Amino acid sequence: MARTLAQFSITPDSDGDYTLHLEDDDGETLEFTASFEQLDLITEAIEEVLDDDEEDALTADDDDDDEPSDDE
Repeated sequence: MARTLAQFSITPDSDGDYTLHLEDDDGETLEFTASFEQLDLITEAIEEVLDDDEEDALTADDDDDDEPSDDE
């Protein structure tokens, strides 16, 4: 079963990398070291998923506009 993300942080380290801290609802924290390039890929992947979801939501809203409401 997937855990629920409660909070996260990203901090630079002295080696030029970054540490990702991911905390779940139970308070368990996982730490990952990532390079700038890896964080950039994560950012791109998140943006792609959110953009797709936004397009789907807008398409669904457009479909709802075509249907008559109960008021009509």
